[in-house]
Amino acid sequence: MFSLGSWLPALPGLAWGWALLDALLQGLVGACAVSVLCSLLKVYLYIQCLNNPERRAEKEAIAAQRPLLEPLHVLVLTAVLALVGSRVAALVVLEFSLRAVSTILSLNKGAQSSQLYLLCQYSLGCGVSCALSFLLEGAPHRSWNLALAAGLAGLLAVQARRLARHVCALYGLHSRARYCGVCMLLLAAGHGIPRLLRNALGLTFAVADLAAVELINRDFLSTAEAVRFWTPLTICYTLLVVYMQEESRQSAGRGLMFRTVLVRMGGLFILLLTVGRWSDILHVFVSLLGELWCLLRAGVLLESCWRQ
Repeated sequence: MFSLGSWLPALPGLAWGWALLDALLQGLVGACAVSVLCSLLKVYLYIQCLNNPERRAEKEAIAAQRPLLEPLHVLVLTAVLALVGSRVAALVVLEFSLRAVSTILSLNKGAQSSQLYLLCQYSLGCGVSCALSFLLEGAPHRSWNLALAAGLAGLLAVQARRLARHVCALYGLHSRARYCGVCMLLLAAGHGIPRLLRNALGLTFAVADLAAVELINRDFLSTAEAVRFWTPLTICYTLLVVYMQEESRQSAGRGLMFRTVLVRMGGLFILLLTVGRWSDILHVFVSLLGELWCLLRAGVLLESCWRQ
């Protein structure tokens, strides 16, 4: 594997340092992807609330979110994604993909789409990280490629955040006055944001799922080892999906989301106790922190989705 560190003389610990840098850059790209997702959903939900006088309190709550906390959210999520191992990140991606397909097939997609987008935040970060790890494996100048990807992702995240601030501050005035190009574009095509996100997330998770399967399978020396891993994994994930679908029909709200996270990570923890490694156990706890952090950050948007 060639990277930025391959141009420098071999020194003790240098390879470890460049590997850490690559992990941080991958985590940064994933965190920026989550930031773009949340910013676009914030724009969409704010416009929906603005058009409905009965949802004025929700509109004010969305606009009152502190923009200074967004860089902190990106930094924390970057650290979490950098610490999570590729095996656990791959399992998180596969679990969410199965859950998303089950939700779309069994529930009203139109009513659940915005909520599902918010619930995929951490899985999206893991998916981007897995895809980059797989696509750039063995690539010349890997670190330079990751640095370029991080720069582009950061630029997109900053622009999406500026758009969200602009909409929350001035969309009401500009949409009535009809002289701001950005607000006029959102007035005409803002309803298409969920479709844009659906297409982008579908493509991202399709690539991430392929990368996740390959990253997991490369650790097995034989087909028998792969079967011993995939069989309990499939059974565990199937039971989790059935349980969560039943729970979603009986109750809703923030408590359900946190219970779902605990059940999912608990099931993954028990599974990896039998077929995983000790490092995977630590990564499960890191993933639990990442999931909870994303849910706490998106609390206001989730409340708006539930009321909608």
